[in-house]
Amino acid sequence: MDKSLLASILTFAAYFVVMVGIGLWVYKRTVSLSDFVLGGRRLNSWVAGLSANASDFSGWLLLGLPGAIYLSGLGEAWIAVGLALGFAGSWIVIAGRLRVYTERATDARSGGESDSLTLSSYLENRFSDRTGLLRGVSAVLILAFYLFYVASGLVAMGGLFEQVFGMSSAVAIIAGVSIVVFYTFLGGFLAVSYTDVVQAVMMWVALLIVPIVAVVAIMGDEGRDIGGISAVLGGFEGQGSLDIGGVLAPVVVISGLAWGIGYLGQPHILARFMGIRSVKDVPRAGAVSVAWAVSAMTLAVVMGFAGVAFFGFEEGLENSENVFPSLIQALMNPWVAGLLLAAILAAVMSTADSQLLVASSALTEDGYRAFLKRDASPLTLVWVSRGAVVAVAVAAAGIALSGNNTVMDLVGYAWAGFGAGFGPVILLSLYWKRMTWTGALAGMVGGGATAVIWDVLDEKVLETGLYAMVPAVVVSLVGIFVFNGLGRATDAMGEDFDRVDTEYREAKKPVSA
Repeated sequence: MDKSLLASILTFAAYFVVMVGIGLWVYKRTVSLSDFVLGGRRLNSWVAGLSANASDFSGWLLLGLPGAIYLSGLGEAWIAVGLALGFAGSWIVIAGRLRVYTERATDARSGGESDSLTLSSYLENRFSDRTGLLRGVSAVLILAFYLFYVASGLVAMGGLFEQVFGMSSAVAIIAGVSIVVFYTFLGGFLAVSYTDVVQAVMMWVALLIVPIVAVVAIMGDEGRDIGGISAVLGGFEGQGSLDIGGVLAPVVVISGLAWGIGYLGQPHILARFMGIRSVKDVPRAGAVSVAWAVSAMTLAVVMGFAGVAFFGFEEGLENSENVFPSLIQALMNPWVAGLLLAAILAAVMSTADSQLLVASSALTEDGYRAFLKRDASPLTLVWVSRGAVVAVAVAAAGIALSGNNTVMDLVGYAWAGFGAGFGPVILLSLYWKRMTWTGALAGMVGGGATAVIWDVLDEKVLETGLYAMVPAVVVSLVGIFVFNGLGRATDAMGEDFDRVDTEYREAKKPVSA
């Protein structure tokens, strides 16, 4: 057997053993739906921060972004800038208030503090909606968009296994999703969060090492033509046509920066805010998380540049999203390469598991428990959630196996759907006292529907090239303000808002000596 293949097999196997071991470790600690969905709200700042990173920056970071830079130039880096700003903003304006509000809002159905475990249940309780519409519609949006999001991870996983082991992408998708489902099935939120910490460290180390080694190799090769680097920095079309103006084109800049808005509405990231131990842990968690994110995206952009310089414009790569694994295989010792390739697998799995968990929570908490059996026992709900994890994984695998969509396309579609469908609604729900359930419903439906329709409309009719997030967020905001007056902000909702605001402000005060 080839030494490189053997090294990859053994390192991947060791990685799988560690992930499953963590799942088994927390299995007995998962005894209620709160444990399975939010880990009992006991994440410390380091685990919450790094888990937010790992659950967010999937194969997109290690495959999609370097591949986009390699294929289209520096203009794609605006996405990284937008994401950095949006990620920092979400920790500042969303995390602390959402942590308090999801626990303190009055239960719309039974009264008393709700301890909302999902975004859908939070929205129902925040707006005292007894119709079930907010909860039902938001759960449907979560399930629909997560099927595409999880599918993007499986596509990335299939591409990685195909390149490393030579197996078909279909077999790779089935094998990979089986491992993810197994440890998520066992340990739920705690298993996902603890594995995320390991995966975040692996991803960052790989992003640091490979670009450095690549740049050293490029600069040390006197015969290598590195003139392409200037083209990348200026922006190019295809693989080499210089287009400086393209980098600063308004549509390119606006579309790239708009990705940052998505952070306000991503359920798998917001779940980390909801599961953190207390508001006092938020600043440190945010600092850890944002520092990791900014440095990791910067290194991923450098990776794309290095790929252009190393592989060149003329021959290039058949698949631009293979820049990272191709550099690893070309430059590294087989055993080191195996570890670094496992980091790419970690990036994919760390997001897929979080998304599976949130989607299964929507089925269990916002479907089965809310509409079918509200008095189900804690253990029954845990097992229903485990079954839901399997069901969502099978459906997402079906999408991944059915077409040849790129990682970037699938992520962009789901990211816009969540960002526009939930982002404006969540943000305003935390800061606007008089917001009502009708405004929230209109914002969700309008934003989510526009995100779905825009790509087709723009491709067939408008031809603007504008990312769907921009028009979808505009439609969501208009819907919220136009339809808000059709509902009523009750006195109880106002009291909840004041109570949450007071608790949040008190928690932020420094402890006196």
